[in-house]
Amino acid sequence: MNIRESLEALEESYMSPFASLSSRTRGRDKPEELCDMRPEYQRDRDRILHSKAFRRLKHKTQVFLAPEGDHYRTRLTHTLEVSQIARTIAKTLRLNESLTEAIALGHDLGHTPFGHSGEYILNQICEDGFTHYEQSVRIVEVLEKDGKGLNLTWEVRDGIRNHRTSGHPSTLEGSIVRLSDKIAYINHDIDDAIRARMFTEHELPRVYTDVLGHSVRERLNNMIHDIILNSMDKPAITMSEGMEEAMQGLRKWMFDNVYKNDIPKAEEGKAQNMITQLYEYYMGHVDKLPVEYVLLMVNKGEKKSRVVCDYIAGMSDIYAIDQFEELFVPKRWNVY
Repeated sequence: MNIRESLEALEESYMSPFASLSSRTRGRDKPEELCDMRPEYQRDRDRILHSKAFRRLKHKTQVFLAPEGDHYRTRLTHTLEVSQIARTIAKTLRLNESLTEAIALGHDLGHTPFGHSGEYILNQICEDGFTHYEQSVRIVEVLEKDGKGLNLTWEVRDGIRNHRTSGHPSTLEGSIVRLSDKIAYINHDIDDAIRARMFTEHELPRVYTDVLGHSVRERLNNMIHDIILNSMDKPAITMSEGMEEAMQGLRKWMFDNVYKNDIPKAEEGKAQNMITQLYEYYMGHVDKLPVEYVLLMVNKGEKKSRVVCDYIAGMSDIYAIDQFEELFVPKRWNVY
């Protein structure tokens, strides 16, 4: 018996009967020889971690566009916080931690530069629309590795696609990530907003914080404990009614008072205009796209609008600004 088989046998012996076992995956679109050391979901986790799209998350906006300060969250730090919360829940419930981590690390790969404002404008201007969760799946299925994709298992791709609020993951591990995403962004966005002096902890609605907790630490602790206690040895991942109502109430309050606030949205119009001009330029100059994107059209018959959208969506905030300056901002002329 090799190491992978030993680990798969260990999963069989200690995991919950509701866990997604590595040995029972629905597999990959393109069959591969099994690794002699790593179970399948661990391989997926590693592939996502080493992908170019994952590394670009460090320079993509979470909420605050181009903040001055090292402590505001980026899309990468958000992803890591989701992963930590989700792994804690999965491990305690004896579910598959590797599958949970793979979904968590991959759930936001498809986010655009400049956060949801970038996603909104791409959805408006792209011929076939745009959503970050479908783009995340497209990245792992098509775009990574110069058009070859990562060839991930079905369960990981399902969890990535269905992490959104209206999603319905097919595994409990995917359901954990779906809830962990909300827990993470509600709490770390409050922390960032307090750092930006938009409000103080004491100004949060007491009707919600009396249930959830009166600090980020308290809220994280209470919400994670609530999920674990209400999901233990059950075929579903749930929160208690009161806790879920308070979380959804605080989430709505955040949309009204943070995500739509003038401070994080101050540069949004400029960012959206930048993305629009980049899109229009590359639609008229597809020869200026990197070769791997051109090959998607030539070898795979992908639509021009789809490929241009792929390229712009994959940009980091910094790279999008640099490309815009290169293409549209005149440079000073001098003779020496």
